[in-house]
This record gives sequence, C-alpha cells and structure tokens, in this order.
Amino acid sequence: MHSLKAILPTLVFTAANLSASAFEPTTTYVYKHASDTDLKLHVFNPQGHASTDRRPVIVFFFGGGWNSGTPAQFYEQSQYLADLGMVAISADYRVKSRQGTSPFESVADGKSAIRWVRQNADRFGIDPEQVIASGGSAGGHVAACTGVIAGYDEREEDLTLSSVPNAMVLFNPVIDTTEKGYGVDRVGYDRKLELSPAHHVRPGLVPTLILHGTADTTVPFENVDRFNQLMQAAGNDSELVSFEGKGHGFFNGSFFRPQTKDRGPYFDSMTKTETFLERLGFLPRKNTTDFLIDTP
Repeated sequence: MHSLKAILPTLVFTAANLSASAFEPTTTYVYKHASDTDLKLHVFNPQGHASTDRRPVIVFFFGGGWNSGTPAQFYEQSQYLADLGMVAISADYRVKSRQGTSPFESVADGKSAIRWVRQNADRFGIDPEQVIASGGSAGGHVAACTGVIAGYDEREEDLTLSSVPNAMVLFNPVIDTTEKGYGVDRVGYDRKLELSPAHHVRPGLVPTLILHGTADTTVPFENVDRFNQLMQAAGNDSELVSFEGKGHGFFNGSFFRPQTKDRGPYFDSMTKTETFLERLGFLPRKNTTDFLIDTP
C-alpha cells in the first residue's frame, strides 16, 4: 500500500511547468491611494467563487528590503491556495525605490490592506474572521507587524474595523529590526524597537507559522527562533519550521525565480502552510484514506 499523496509534489511540479503562464490574478482592486500611487490587491479567486461565499482569505506581501519588489513574487503561492478553495491576494505596498518611503509607510499599507479586505468582505465573498497575513522577508515583516505591532494605522480609515489578521504565515520574515537582526539602518537607530515584532510579543497574539532557512545570512535564524520561543512562552500558538541548510528566499517558486532548480523547498513550504491552515479550520482537512491506492 502506497500513498498517492507522497508523489503529488511531482505531479504538481509537472502541472506547474506546463501552466506557469497561467499565474495571473483573477482581478485587481485599488485598496489605497498614497504617495501619488494607486496601491492594488492582485486577487486570485478559487474556481466557482461567488460574492455570496464566505471564503478564508490570505494576503501576501512581497519581499525586497522595503526598497523594491513586486506582487508577482507570490503569484504562484496565491494560485496554489486558490486551487484549495481560498481567496488569495498578493498586495502592493509602498517601497523606497518607487515612492521614496520607509518601512513605517510599508507597515501602514499592510494594515490598510487587511482592513480593506475586511471592509469589503461581503462584496467579495470573504469571511472577515478568516483573514491570514503572509509574506516573505520585508514582506514577512509587514505581515508580522499587522499581527503584532499596535498603531501605525492611517487615521482617515475606519478604525472600528481591525487591521489585525486572524493568523500569520511568515516566510523568512524580518522579525528583529535592531542590530541583532535586519533593517536598523532603514528604520533608524533611534526608532529600532518600534517596528521590531520580537520586542512586542505579548499574550493574545494570533496563531503564527514561521518558515525559515537555517543558513539564512540576511535574516539570522536566531531571530525567528527567539521570536518563536517568546511567542510560546507568552501562551501564543506559534510554530517554527526550519529548512536545514537553506538560505534567504528558499521558498520562492520557479514562476518568480525561473532559475530555481530545486523546487522541493517551495512545495514543502506550501505543504506546511496548507497543514497549518487546515489545523486552524481555514481549509478543510483531507481524508488521507482518499489518497491511498493499492500497488503490487
């Protein structure tokens, strides 16, 4: 008896190669106008999605050191989760190279995106109590700040609607903005603790999954290990999945990085994400017996 589930990554890999050009959003929406820029949400809807649905939604934020980057980084992950029945969104936000901004504006945009999604839940078939913030590197920091850092909301928004997600999935996130981590030169030495999630851990934070390479030289593994331990000590639901010997950006798919030869880390990171979301009830649990086939 062998499990078909064990060979699914190979099957999905082939399908992804054949349909990489299909990683395009269903639609886009402007969620905010700031710094003379229309900031958009790139939305991937599941098949058969209707406005009357109440689907869980995940909002991804791209990496790039708060300096650059593109929502296309998470198109492949968005399609993966949309195929599982979620609404998946890859969000734009302000960065230094395009808008001359700092991490503080990036975080404000992240909070605006989460709030906008909740505000428009009925319109777009989203469950406002099943909103997951996600992202990689600096985008992982933006996502983490929506769940951990209080304040930095835009005053003109409806602050009666929470900008705090219901869960977080963080891919090698910037989690400490002091000299021990990454980005102190961007946030400023005099403000290094303000946007440092590792320094704002407290009870009552949302369930969190962190995926990080042990050989990351950009964001030290120690940072997320310490954050995870602090989260657990505070009684929060936090899980750290380490990718042995992997560096920064290990999770990227071949759509965003065509030179990627080993797609195992991408699929493994998405499988871990799927399992986490199933555990929280944001995705239906699979009956594993459905995947068993008899072989000689």
